[in-house]
Amino acid sequence: QVVERCLELGAASARYISGSMANPSLPEEVLREAENTWGGLDMLILNHIGQSGFTYFSGDVGHVRSLLETNFVSYVALATAALPLLKESEGSIVVVSSIAGKIAGPFTASYSATKFALDGFFSSLRQELIIDKVNVSITLCILGYINTESAVRAVSHVIPDSPAPKEECALEIIRAGALRRRELHYPGPAIGSTLLLHSLAPELLESLLRRSYRLENVQR
Repeated sequence: QVVERCLELGAASARYISGSMANPSLPEEVLREAENTWGGLDMLILNHIGQSGFTYFSGDVGHVRSLLETNFVSYVALATAALPLLKESEGSIVVVSSIAGKIAGPFTASYSATKFALDGFFSSLRQELIIDKVNVSITLCILGYINTESAVRAVSHVIPDSPAPKEECALEIIRAGALRRRELHYPGPAIGSTLLLHSLAPELLESLLRRSYRLENVQR
């Protein structure tokens, strides 16, 4: 469906590779396919997550390890494999993350840990590339509540807010990568004001977050 839609929108060609990012050999397969098909790579967009509920931390350390493997380590592996091609093209890495990787709210302990890890790794890598005068940009996308099927299914019973449209979000992600922006905040006003309040009065923000949730619907 994605390939079909890309062609409908005017793409000269489109390909897909079926696989799980939990498979450590997949990054090399993806990059080999990109090089064989198009001769190189201009932009790498990292946007995949493992399943995690919006619930109290259960103490399942195994799940934390599994989530880190999919949500963080596989991002690092794919970006590492892609860097030689991106250095040749002076391309871009776009990392789709979350406000949960900037501000830790309740019921997202494992998920939030993986998103904080993304911020730490790719923000550090960005500086190393600048030091080495490597013209590969890294854009970190800080997203709020988006109306994807998985997000709505996970949090709509707890968060009363209306989600932002996924179509507009996807366009903003592409635009931010093409413009080589350092960060994208989407939806902008909501993310921006939340980050500002967190920097000025973190305990107030945390209190407001807890009071805004339908706590009676959160499973233990």
